[in-house]
Amino acid sequence: MSSVALDASIAGGDAIRKRVLGKLRWRIVLYCFILFIINYLDRVNVGFAAIHMNKDLGLSATAYGLGAGIFFIGYIAFEIPSNMIMHKVGPKIWIARIMVTWGLLSCGMAFIQGETSFYVMRFLLGLAEAGFVPGILLYLTYWFPARDRAKATAGFMTATVLSTVIGAPISGFILSSNPTWFGFAPWQWLFILEGLPAVILGVVTFFYLVDRPQQDTRWLDAAERSWLIAELDRENRQVATVGTHDFSAIFRDYRLWLLTLIYMFNAMAVYGVVLWLPQIVRSIGGLTELQTGFVTAIPFVFAAIGLVLVSRNSDRTGERKWHTAFSALMGGVFLAASAVAPTPLTGLLLLSAAAFGVWAVLGVFWSLPTQFLTGAAAAGGLAAINGFAQIGGFAGPYLVGWIKDTTQSFTPALLTLAAGPIIAAVLCLAIQVKRTPDAQR
Repeated sequence: MSSVALDASIAGGDAIRKRVLGKLRWRIVLYCFILFIINYLDRVNVGFAAIHMNKDLGLSATAYGLGAGIFFIGYIAFEIPSNMIMHKVGPKIWIARIMVTWGLLSCGMAFIQGETSFYVMRFLLGLAEAGFVPGILLYLTYWFPARDRAKATAGFMTATVLSTVIGAPISGFILSSNPTWFGFAPWQWLFILEGLPAVILGVVTFFYLVDRPQQDTRWLDAAERSWLIAELDRENRQVATVGTHDFSAIFRDYRLWLLTLIYMFNAMAVYGVVLWLPQIVRSIGGLTELQTGFVTAIPFVFAAIGLVLVSRNSDRTGERKWHTAFSALMGGVFLAASAVAPTPLTGLLLLSAAAFGVWAVLGVFWSLPTQFLTGAAAAGGLAAINGFAQIGGFAGPYLVGWIKDTTQSFTPALLTLAAGPIIAAVLCLAIQVKRTPDAQR
């Protein structure tokens, strides 16, 4: 082929890539982003409800921390089976089922009566939500080529922070408006009003999602769909020659367990902060529920910026490991500094810097396992990493509650959480992965 013809071919390929990726971002990433906002809001809104719920139900800090964290026990129990089922029955059916189930249980949180029912409902909510995050991550691998996957994942993961940016003021407003319709307290209405959208969107999801590009997609023309299918097939063949595609083999790969530990230690900080931050902010004193909501949202604005900037640079360079390690290290160091800050304002700024780093991990991290997992191994591997790593989601909130009851201070609790991302950064240096091919230079 002549150089002129080759240049024309490359230009044509770049043009169709841009068209396809643009459509995928609007059609798939944006919709999954909206779903994850609802998901994450229902997972962590207990942090706001606790401002009044703990007093009404007589829950201690330790009891609340245990109940907030026990969600992840149910989550772990059903994570891998859920993703394997989705791999067989298809994303639209299974993700729709997950959403309707968790939406109904989230509404049911309004009817808890004490410690026991609190623990039971949080466990069931975790069971219902299991498989949603790794299911979406797996779904993105069905549609996005590897070189563009970190940005797609970051676009989806940004919902974890924007759900708080959006949801914190809304939760604060619901609590401060003091709705007492039908004899329910404001914290009960918080669960009901924020749980119903999941049920509604669960039904919409069944009709909206298309499982794979091989199926009829009216929003991709024939040329675009053919290019995408060919690109994904080429990548899957490459991964299959050097990686793992058999489900039973993934548990013998040390990289899966190392990645699980990395994500677990980072998750300790993520959930320890997000499930306790409203109460930490409220402990400063002098803030209304609505003001608490707006102040709580500030660190998550920086978290969203971190997710986007780090993942974009990672996709541009094709480098994953060092981006993940540095982000985790930054998050841990600044989180420790925020614990000993001399003033609340300084603490808030340092916590915002910590959120930038800790949440930046979420976007680029998920590009690591898909460099050596494909097929059924990808379905099970992503679920295994996300599922087992939720031990950190259980440990983080519980440790904060236990330490707070023991010391009557949040300072040692934040220092304990800060150790998680720092350990994750060190572990990340031991993982052996290659650069993503065809990095955008």
